[in-house]
Formats: sequence, C-alpha cells, structure tokens
Amino acid sequence: MTVVLVHGNPETAAIWGPLIAALDRTDIVTLSPPGFGAPLPDGFGATHQDYRDWLVNELTELGESVDLVGHDWGGGHVMNAVIHRPELVRSWATDALGLFDPEYVWHDLAQVWQTPGAGEELVEQMLGGSVEDRTESLVGLGFPADVAAQVAAGQDDAMARAIPLLYRSAVPPGLDEARANLPNAAARPGLSILATEDPYTGSAELRRRAAERAGADTAVLDGLGHWWMLEDPQRAAAALTGFWDSLA
Repeated sequence: MTVVLVHGNPETAAIWGPLIAALDRTDIVTLSPPGFGAPLPDGFGATHQDYRDWLVNELTELGESVDLVGHDWGGGHVMNAVIHRPELVRSWATDALGLFDPEYVWHDLAQVWQTPGAGEELVEQMLGGSVEDRTESLVGLGFPADVAAQVAAGQDDAMARAIPLLYRSAVPPGLDEARANLPNAAARPGLSILATEDPYTGSAELRRRAAERAGADTAVLDGLGHWWMLEDPQRAAAALTGFWDSLA
C-alpha cells in the first residue's frame, strides 16, 4: 500500500527525510503543494479549496488507494481532500485536525499572514534573507542542520506569494463548510497525530473533539512539538506503522 506524504508551510518535502528513513520502505510518495517546494502555476489561486482540488487530482492520477499523511497545512489539505473524496484513500493521518473544530482560533503568526500588508512584511522577514540566514532560523526552530538547509533552499518567491493567499482563504468563515462536513472523513480509517507540545493546532481537548467527529483514532506523541517527524522520527514511524498494521 503506497504511503503519500504532504507537507505544509513554510516547508518543502525535505522535512519527511528522517521519517522516510525510519519507515524503511520503498513505497512512499511525497507531494509538494504548489508554491511549497513546487512551482506555483499561473492562475493558481492558492486558496485551501485550490489545494484540495490539487490533492484530489494528484491522488486520482496515482490510480490506487493510498495511506495519506499530512502535516501542518498539508494536514489541512489531507482533510479537505478526504472530506470531499474519501474513496481515494485507504486511510488518512493528520496533525491538523484541530483546524476543523468550530472553536479553533488561528495562532498569532497565522493572524498576521491573514492581514494585508502586515502579512507580506512578515513573509519578507522570514523568506527575504539568504539561504544561510533561513537555514539558521530553521535550526533555531529545531530542524536538523541538513534538513534546514534543504528546506531553506526551497523557500522562494512562489512560497512568499502562496502563504498569504492560503491563510487568507481560511479567515472565518473560510473553513466552515469543511468543518460542517468533517464527519465525511469517517468513511475511511483515520488517525489524529497529537503532538502535545504543538502550539499551532489547538488544544488537546479541541483536537480530540475533532477526531471524534471524524471517526479517527488518536496517537499521542507526548513531549513532541510541531515538527514531530524531525524531533523523533522513530516514534513517529512507530505510531504510523502501528495504525497501518491495525488496518490489515
């Protein structure tokens, strides 16, 4: 069964490297959302609906049922796609289920990106320096140096354009329809990855409530933060493998 990994913001597929090594399998596909390590096509609106449709198209082209995993906004894209077209996957896993609870409040950085003018200024501060500057910033967030350098090299003008567009598309009531339809995801087995120190995805109570509505199990990664796949790839791999093994 092919595993498909989808990353978020402000990342590239390089964040999956340590997890892929820990999973030790050859049937893994990484998909880079447009603007995030992949070109931003002309006319692509970079809204969360556009990314949903992009992912649905990618999964359709794969032509097989997959085990789909998403992180950060990649986890949001996973949920949007599964809510819309659950038949495209065997299973799904995400660390971003909290976004789909009606009481979720966007974190401070997101609220700046959602603000015209201030959002562009913040993106310029983040992405406007040299590759070395960006690498240093990512290392400061806990990235291994080699992964940080790869991600920094992919942080480009396309990403700078996409970030505000994506976040502004989710300003309330932007996710209301997906939130209302979250129970559709229960058509396929799901896993909520609950990294307890992740400050961006809502409280544990909120994430568990969303998981219940989506019919999902919860894997608690105690002590890990937003980049759990980099902090402890072996534990992350064990959580995912245990979930997939339970489906057999």
